Amino acid sequence: MNASTSIKEFISSSAAEVEAALRESLPAGWNIPGNLREAMMYSLEAGGKRLRPTLVLTAAEAVRDDRRAWNAAMPVACAVEMIHTYSLIHDDLPAMDNDDFRRGKPTNHKVFGEGMAILAGDGLLTHAFYAITQTARLGVPPETALAITSDLALLAGISGMVGGQAADLLGEQGLTTIEQLEYIHLRKTSDLIVFSVTAGARVGGANPAQLEALGEFARKLGLAFQVQDDILDLTGDEVKLGKPVQSDVQQSKVTYPYLLGLEESRALVQRLTAEAKQALEKADLTRPERLLAIADYLVSRDH
Repeated sequence: MNASTSIKEFISSSAAEVEAALRESLPAGWNIPGNLREAMMYSLEAGGKRLRPTLVLTAAEAVRDDRRAWNAAMPVACAVEMIHTYSLIHDDLPAMDNDDFRRGKPTNHKVFGEGMAILAGDGLLTHAFYAITQTARLGVPPETALAITSDLALLAGISGMVGGQAADLLGEQGLTTIEQLEYIHLRKTSDLIVFSVTAGARVGGANPAQLEALGEFARKLGLAFQVQDDILDLTGDEVKLGKPVQSDVQQSKVTYPYLLGLEESRALVQRLTAEAKQALEKADLTRPERLLAIADYLVSRDH
């Protein structure tokens, strides 16, 4: 991957590497019930931009411009995609968002039934932690793997993504304030992006000051990403998105466009992205260019 490669091509190439690793992530020799394995892989292989694992790999490379850092970060990249995928399976369930399609395909519970969909999500959640342990084979120090594991439990758990999902379930138009909405978005979406960037940076050998700056970058970027998602739910192309548009409106969910209006929401995305890039500059990375390019890409995406 040379410097002239466009960011879309880079993300596509990274996604292909991640998908190859994901196909091998459930050991063939493990005695797993066939339907469970099939349900887990159905959603894990359903496509998508693979932005979170790409951020893991790119952050590792940004700290230490060395292909070995990229390779060592791959199990963590797989882990965060497993967490993200499990959350989508559960989000789509009738008890939550009750969606029939995800990434242009029937949702997991529509294919395998609600019980198996829940177990597929559970399986991906727990297997993510196993994946992180595999970094030891690639030279990642045990203390680094432990720190990454702790971060994942915190940022994907009850004080992070799960807490944000719970707050989102309780949110309702006319009752949820802008402060409460920010809490939801920071935890439901941003925290997993914070994990992706800082976990990759840990594999690359980032120092505490770099981790702090990268955490700020990822937090702002994650919030901008979710606000853009809110905008696309109103204005996006259903074919490109691979799911129905205006589902937030139909479910009376609180969004930034609902509270701020469309134009102010777009301005917020631009401001948060600029602040994220300013934070990234403070990290003094060896190779920050691709992280900056990903930030710009997320602002302009249409799906």
